[in-house]
Amino acid sequence: MTNTNKQLLLGNKAVARGLYEAGVCFISSYPGTPSTEVTEEAVKYDDIYCEWAPNEKVAMEAAFGACLAGRRSFCAQKHVGLNVAADPLYTMSYTGVNAGMVICVADDAGMHSSQNEQDSRHHAIAAKVPMLEPSDSAEALEFTKTAYQISEQFDTPVLLKMCTRVAHSQSLAPIGERTVPDRPYEKNIGKYVMMPGNAKRRHPIVEERTRLLTAYAETTPLNRVEMGGTEIGIITASTSYQYVKEVFGDTVSILKLGMANPLPVDLIRSFAAKVDKLYVVEELDPIIENHVRALGIPVTGKEILPLVDEFSQNLIAEAFGQKKESAYSIADAIPARPPVMCAGCPHRGLFYTLKKNKCTVLGDIGCYTLGAVPPLGAIEMTLCMGASIGALHGFNKVRGSESEGKTVAVIGDSTFMHSGMTGLANVAYNQSNSTIIIVDNSITGMTGHQQNPTTGYNIKGDPAGKIDLEALCRAMGFERVSVVDPYDLEECDRVLKQELAAPAPSVIISRRPCALLKYVRHNPPLRVNTDKCVGCKSCMRVGCPAISIRNGKAHIDNTLCVGCNVCSQLCHFGALEDSGKEA
Repeated sequence: MTNTNKQLLLGNKAVARGLYEAGVCFISSYPGTPSTEVTEEAVKYDDIYCEWAPNEKVAMEAAFGACLAGRRSFCAQKHVGLNVAADPLYTMSYTGVNAGMVICVADDAGMHSSQNEQDSRHHAIAAKVPMLEPSDSAEALEFTKTAYQISEQFDTPVLLKMCTRVAHSQSLAPIGERTVPDRPYEKNIGKYVMMPGNAKRRHPIVEERTRLLTAYAETTPLNRVEMGGTEIGIITASTSYQYVKEVFGDTVSILKLGMANPLPVDLIRSFAAKVDKLYVVEELDPIIENHVRALGIPVTGKEILPLVDEFSQNLIAEAFGQKKESAYSIADAIPARPPVMCAGCPHRGLFYTLKKNKCTVLGDIGCYTLGAVPPLGAIEMTLCMGASIGALHGFNKVRGSESEGKTVAVIGDSTFMHSGMTGLANVAYNQSNSTIIIVDNSITGMTGHQQNPTTGYNIKGDPAGKIDLEALCRAMGFERVSVVDPYDLEECDRVLKQELAAPAPSVIISRRPCALLKYVRHNPPLRVNTDKCVGCKSCMRVGCPAISIRNGKAHIDNTLCVGCNVCSQLCHFGALEDSGKEA
């Protein structure tokens, strides 16, 4: 293969290809949309060792260990995942690397699958590490390889910033060959042991590196000027560059910044001097804009562009007083389609039980967060990974007996392994009378069925170490540990009441595999006996998408129903029957 060979690649797949060509040998990540596919594509290369780590901090630390050993390494996470990994990141800026290390962070402007719109460029600035920001698949591949060159040349970890639109769109990218650098490990206590005396000596090195990187930013082809009309000059990056090009073409001049940190100085001054009026077009925070203003250069940015949500061609056109007609405009508004748990979702029966018992439910991050959506409306708080257990402890400590018998935390198996164990340890150690429910669906569901430490399989689906949740909870100090089947509403109700009434901390494990897993065998779909159905709509209370009302009677969509029988347990008239029975 040569560089003239191009393939149509998803942005994340292009990053994976860049990792392969750069000679990366070790990848450790935690799945998080929109970053997940990078690692899922990379594992298809047998030359690269890949793994799912319990969380992003562990993944980054493992990747650091691999680069310390002399092999190029990588880890990927979404923007909120970088918060979890910030601790090692900020100190790795001081230690530097041995072999190159690149950290992919995928931002989610528009919050398609996230709880905030955090701008990860702040982490690069605060940690004082370089950040590259591709705008299409070709750049995703090439910037990945360039990031390793920068990492080793400047002795630093490098952040590669993706976003939802670049990660999940496709464009042509040149395909090259793989080369594998190998550096020996050499003992260097002053460089790698960050106790105060050594860290003090490393900080000036970080500042000098930033100066050298700023000089590099002035001439690197990662940043480029595209001169067109000089009445307007636009500084932009990432997907905003694509939108600007579509709206303006060659009628404006553009400074495209592929290096998000550190930003150049002389290059911006030179560009600004060539245009009549300068604009900055960037999603989320005005980081480039503030940098330009700090240089004393007049610039327009967030005065006409929003601080929130992702941009589009139409938004930019309207901001600049142009009307951009889309070939795909739709005259009528599209009906809203709220997200719901899948038919047969094992979480549905549990949330119905919690609602029936009028529990206050502190939730967590996962597909079970949909328990907050009507008609269940059970979850009342979701903050961040693992927060449900810590929040429950604080809630019950200040409310005491007022809340202990009716408040629970709900957390998924993968989220529990990610960051729930420390919260559970806090409950055991500081003894709040709290009931924690681990909803174990035997997979990491929300990000697309990735394995985790409780499933017994690794990223390739091969047998791996498996953590026993019951034994773990007991080892952490919980004497009361119960397992329930969420399809059995009577059992769920009994155990929930029992544990809420007990004057001691407890764990309930609600265990049933995700209904979408390929190996799960389902029962035949139910059918409605219309002679028995009175149209009371009790079956609708669980919010299953397989159930609707037609002509005043319940109706089962047999293309969706998996025969879980949760709805039939709500019918007092026996109208929901196995499909083998006569209607």
